[in-house]
Amino acid sequence: MGTSETAAGAVTPHVSIVIPAYNEARRIGDTIVKIEEFLHTFDASSELIVVDDGSSDDTAEIAERRRFPGLRVLRSGSNHGKGYSVRQGALDARGEFVLFSDADLSAPIEELPKLLAAARRENADVVVGSRALDRSLIGLHQPRFRESGGILFNLLVRVLLGLNIRDTQCGFKLFRRERAIDIFRRQTIPGFGFDPEILFLASRMNLKIIEVPVRWNHAEGSKIHFLRDGTRMFFDLVRIRWNSIRGIYS
Repeated sequence: MGTSETAAGAVTPHVSIVIPAYNEARRIGDTIVKIEEFLHTFDASSELIVVDDGSSDDTAEIAERRRFPGLRVLRSGSNHGKGYSVRQGALDARGEFVLFSDADLSAPIEELPKLLAAARRENADVVVGSRALDRSLIGLHQPRFRESGGILFNLLVRVLLGLNIRDTQCGFKLFRRERAIDIFRRQTIPGFGFDPEILFLASRMNLKIIEVPVRWNHAEGSKIHFLRDGTRMFFDLVRIRWNSIRGIYS
């Protein structure tokens, strides 16, 4: 797989991997090592962007101590939210494709080639890693109340936003950067409710969205507080619909 070069001679990566991280000192080092090991066998040029979301621990320092070509660490001065971090990473990315992945690698980084192959085969602009298409690929499930809450949230996404996507919340999504960059420029939601917004924007922009089943395992240490953040995410759906009515996304 070839690479391209800018006028300055710098190689443009084929894939940019964006990892939003907030207080992930316990595992960010291992996450970077796993991605680095995968990239050594990956048949494409790449870069890894870790976006530290104003962590109060040593997340950024640990990430910056890892040294391999293509690794960059972006720091936020304060905590804004996962959506803000993904947006910053995507806007700073240089690759033809941009993948954002959760820092816990619940969907293993080894699933990336599956999403890339689907994007090329289907000429898709957005490829959504999905737990819902084939639940036999889920190794370790979330607690039952959280899994049920996710199914209910997806139903609300379908009703309020008209998105026919079975799993909007899996933290493993691939974008064809040139076609999808305006999604992130128009994104307004900084928190956990950003996934439905970027998919809603992609749909409004008539981008081709497909879902691909991925392997997934629940990882302890989630930053989502079920009731507090679940309530916020519901109101984010209302906000997305209201933004659309008011023409904010136009």
